[in-house]
Amino acid sequence: MFFVDTIELEGLGNRSYLAGGERTAVAVDPPRDVDQVLATAARRGVRISHVVETHLHNDYVTGGLELARITGARYLVPAGANVAFARVPVADGDTADIDPGSGVTLEAIATPGHTPHHTSYALHEAGRPVVVFTGGSLLIGTVGRPDLVEPRLTEQLARAQHSSAHRMVSDLPDETAVLPTHGFGSFCSSAQSEGEETTIGKERSANTVFTVDVDTFVAELLAGLEDVPAYYTHMGPANAEGPAPLDLTPPPLADADEIAARLAAGEWVVDLRNRVAFAEGHVAGSFNFEADGKIATYLAWMIPWGKPVTLLAESAQQLADAQRELVRVGIDRPAAAATGAPAAWLPTGTAPASFPRSTFAELATHGGGEVVVLDVRRDSERANGWIEGSVHIPIHELHGRLAEVPPGTVWVHCAGGMRAAVAASLLDATGRDVVAVDDGFDAAIDAGLHLTTG
Repeated sequence: MFFVDTIELEGLGNRSYLAGGERTAVAVDPPRDVDQVLATAARRGVRISHVVETHLHNDYVTGGLELARITGARYLVPAGANVAFARVPVADGDTADIDPGSGVTLEAIATPGHTPHHTSYALHEAGRPVVVFTGGSLLIGTVGRPDLVEPRLTEQLARAQHSSAHRMVSDLPDETAVLPTHGFGSFCSSAQSEGEETTIGKERSANTVFTVDVDTFVAELLAGLEDVPAYYTHMGPANAEGPAPLDLTPPPLADADEIAARLAAGEWVVDLRNRVAFAEGHVAGSFNFEADGKIATYLAWMIPWGKPVTLLAESAQQLADAQRELVRVGIDRPAAAATGAPAAWLPTGTAPASFPRSTFAELATHGGGEVVVLDVRRDSERANGWIEGSVHIPIHELHGRLAEVPPGTVWVHCAGGMRAAVAASLLDATGRDVVAVDDGFDAAIDAGLHLTTG
C-alpha cells in the first residue's frame, strides 16, 4: 500500500511531499530545512531512497542536494537543468523503483512550461498511476507562471504549459490525485489555488487551461501575471550551484547599544512581533515584519540583497521560527538578534517610538488636504477598486519610493492590515506621521469612502 505525506511550507505557500511504500520512500521538492522531511520519514519508519526535483526552483532554496547527501538517496534532477553538482539526470519516460516490495514506482513526465526543463512525476502502484506530482505545472485550478526564466521565453513557455497540461489529462486516469508544489500562496503560481485537493478529472472540467483555446489561454495568462519578487533572481542560481548546508544555530545576541549602532550604520533591524505590539512601542528606525505573516516572502523581496539584518523577537521560539523561514529563501545568518521587548532593546532612558492604528470608518471622518491615503496593495488588487484620491505604491516598491509619498499625515492601508503595518513602519522610520489602517478593504465601502475602478 502506498502513502503520501504532505509537508506544508505555509509561509512560502508551497508544499513538499514524502511518498512510498512499506520500507522506502521518495522526497519530492524538499525544502531547505530537511529535518522536517527526515522526521516525517522516521514517523513512517521508512528510508528515503530517492529525492526528486520537478525543476530548479525560483522561489526557495532546495534541500534536495543536502537530503540526498544525508540519506544516501539517488538525487533525480531533470536532465535539462544546468547544475554544477552530480545528480541522476531524468528524462521523459524514465522510471524508478521507489519501494519494489510494494510495487511503488515513479515515472518522469516532461512538462515544460513553468521552466523549460520542468518534469512531473507519476507515482504508480502495481502499474497503475495513483498520484502525479506536478510541481509548478498543473496546479489546483490554474498553472505555474511561465515568466520566471527569461522574458523572451515567456510566451513560448506559456504555450508549452498549455500543451503539458493537456498531455497529463490525456495520459493519466481521471481519478489520479494531482499534488502540486506551488499554488497555496506562492508567487510562482499564475493565480492562487482554490481548494486543498484535486484530481486529473476535476482539473479537466474546471481548470482554465482546459476550458479555453490555447491563444486565449496564453493571452489571459500573460495579462494576469504579477510582479516577480526581487529575491527570485537569487534562488535559481543558488539551486543550480548546489546550496550549502544550512545553519540554524542562534545568531549572536545584541544589546541596546549594538542595536543602535546597527541602525546608525544603515542596517536593517526587523521587529518580528505582531503589528499591534509594534505600533504601541518599538525601537525607532526598526521595521515590522510579523513572524506570523509572510516574512520570508516580503522581507526577502524588500531588503537590499545581502544587507545585514538584525532580528528582534519576543521569544527565542519566535526567533528560531523566523530564522527557519528565512533560510528557505537564502537569508542564511542574521547579523544579530535580541529577544524580549523594547525596554530591553533601547538605551536606558530612551522611550519607544509608536504610531496609531485605525480603521476605514475612522479614515472616512478625517478628510482634508493634510491627509494622504497610501494604498500598498498589488496592481491586480487595486484594479478592482481604490479609494478616490489615494496614492498607490505597492508594498514591495515602497522602500525605494518613499520620497514619492506626499507631505501630510499618511493613512496607509492594504487589503487586511499586515502589509499596511510593514509600510507604516517604513514611513515611521523616516520620521513621517503615519496611521496604520488595520482593517479589511471591504470595510472601506461600508465606511462610505468613495471607491473608483478603472
